[in-house]
Amino acid sequence: MKKKAALFHGLGGSKTSYWIPWLKTSLEADGFHVWAPSLSGCSSFEDLDKWVQEIVATSPPTHRDYDLMVGHSAGGSLILRLLSRSDFTVKHAISVAGFIKPIPDNKLNNMTFPVVFDIGAIQKNCNAFTFIHSDNDPWSCGQEQGELMRQNLGGTLVVMSGEGHFGSDHMKQPYDTFPLLLKLCMLNIETGEKQSLPNC
Repeated sequence: MKKKAALFHGLGGSKTSYWIPWLKTSLEADGFHVWAPSLSGCSSFEDLDKWVQEIVATSPPTHRDYDLMVGHSAGGSLILRLLSRSDFTVKHAISVAGFIKPIPDNKLNNMTFPVVFDIGAIQKNCNAFTFIHSDNDPWSCGQEQGELMRQNLGGTLVVMSGEGHFGSDHMKQPYDTFPLLLKLCMLNIETGEKQSLPNC
């Protein structure tokens, strides 16, 4: 049986944004069945429920148990929202420049998470997490957000230098390929007990 992967873009993006088409093709070449939807316009953190409902409506129940989920920016936060439900599970979730605290509020010293995130359910529904961040993200999606997610969800935090938002029209950052991300996607995550990925 083919392994199943889902790729989610960020705000204002689509399935053709930045490295998503390249990653989709690369994973398919390795035998994955990859779903990379273009979601409707979503302008803020509070609108994530709109995306959740779209995915619930378009993703067959048999496709809610994934081997891999990858999300860029708000797409990473979307994965956490899906895993807060009882009907989505994944072996390995990778969030690229994601966030768990609302932006622009971003009160990282406030440990009360928005009610849309159920930390216990997220941990239960995912075997392993990887959080990828840059030290110069322009939209408060930097390593502080990644460290907050790592502390509360476990997993591995990868901090890269000078990579911005890993794809941004505003920063003139096309980011058509992402070899490190592909390498992390290919790690063998076993089912069963939760584990942390090796440091990169």
